[in-house]
Amino acid sequence: MNPIEPSCLLIADISGYTSYLAGVELDHAQDILADLMGTVVTSLRPTFRLAKLEGDAAFTIAPADRVDGSLVLDTIERCYFGFRRRRRDVRQATSCECNACIRIPDLNLKFVVHQGAVARQRMAGMEELVGADVIVVHRLLKNSVVESTGIEAYVLFSEAAVTGLGLGAEALGMRRHAERYDHIGEVTGWVHDLERRWLEEDSRERVLVEPAKAILSVAMPTSAPPQVAWEFLTEPGRRAGWSHGVTEVIVDAPGNRRGIGTTNHCMHGPDAIVEEVLDWRPFDYFTIRSLMGTPAGPIKFLTTFELEPTADGTTVHMRFGAAKASRDRAILTNALPTFEGIFAANAASLRAQLAEELEARMSAAPVEPPVPAPKAGGLFSELEPLLLVG
Repeated sequence: MNPIEPSCLLIADISGYTSYLAGVELDHAQDILADLMGTVVTSLRPTFRLAKLEGDAAFTIAPADRVDGSLVLDTIERCYFGFRRRRRDVRQATSCECNACIRIPDLNLKFVVHQGAVARQRMAGMEELVGADVIVVHRLLKNSVVESTGIEAYVLFSEAAVTGLGLGAEALGMRRHAERYDHIGEVTGWVHDLERRWLEEDSRERVLVEPAKAILSVAMPTSAPPQVAWEFLTEPGRRAGWSHGVTEVIVDAPGNRRGIGTTNHCMHGPDAIVEEVLDWRPFDYFTIRSLMGTPAGPIKFLTTFELEPTADGTTVHMRFGAAKASRDRAILTNALPTFEGIFAANAASLRAQLAEELEARMSAAPVEPPVPAPKAGGLFSELEPLLLVG
C-alpha cells in the first residue's frame, strides 16, 4: 500500500484562456501560455512542487507539516504579483498587433487551495497523486466565485485548508463561500481577493534601510533559494533555532498572517526585544522597528533584512538604520561591537541549518514534470528572460 501523505494542494489556473483562444493566433497564444505558466510555476517553487501541468493550470503540492498559512499566502501573492508584472511586460515589450498579443490583458490568474491526504501511484509509467482530496481540489476549480462576489483574481481556500493552515480568514478580510458538488456534497471555504492585494501592494510606500544609510551592515551568504531563506528569517520556530540568545519568538499577527502590523516579542529569557513590522515584501525584504531595553534605557531603531539571489543561493543582508533620537544613536553606536559578534554566530548557524534543510528536502522531493517554454526564435526571442522581481 502506498503511504498516505498529509498535504496542502494548490492549483493555479490561468483564467480566461479558453475564451482568449477563440479568434486568436494559436502560434503566439501557445508561446504566451508557456511563458506565463513558467512564471507561475517558478514563483510557487520551492514552497510548492509541481505535480502535473493540466493545460492552462498547474497542480502543485506541499507537505502539510512544512507550510503555515502565512507562508502560503506570501507564496501565492508573490506568484500573482509576478504574473501581473509579467503579463504587463510581455504586452509592452512586443510590437506584434495580432489578436493573441493585443488580448494578453484578458488573461488572469486564480488559485484553489485544499488540505488533506494523498497517495502516489504509478499510472502508465507516470506518478499521479490520488485520493478523495485530489478530487475535491479539482472540483473547486468549477465554482461560482466570480458570479457571487465579482472578484476575478482570487484564492479559494477550502475550510479544511484554512483550518489546517491556521488562518484567521475573517480577520484577514476573506469572504465566506460555499459550493455543492455531486458525490461530494457541500464544500465551504473562504475567498481572498488578489486584485485588492495587488492594488494595495502597488500603492504602498516602501520602508527600507538603504545601504548608504546603514550604520551597520551584515552579509550572511547561504546556499538556499530566497523562499527557503525567508522561511528561516520569518517563521517564529525557525528564527529561534538559529538566533543567538533567543529562547522564543512570540508573534501577534492579525488573522495569524505575518506582515505589516505584526508585532514580534523576541524573547531572550525573561527579556524581550519588541519588533513592529513596517514593510513586508516576500521574498525580497522586510523592515522592522525594534524597541530594545539597555542599561541606559530603551532605544528604538530600524532594521531591514534584504534577500539577494546569488548564483549558488541567497545572501541575506541585515542593515541597521541610525536611531532618530541622539541619545538612542549614541547607545546603539556603543552596542555595535557586541552586535557584530552575535551576528557572526547567527550567520554561521543560519548557513548550517539552511544547508541541512536543503539536503533533507532534496532527498525527499519527487521529480517534477518539465514546464514547456516558448519556442526559440519566436515571440519571446527579444524579450528579457523570465525574471521575478518584487
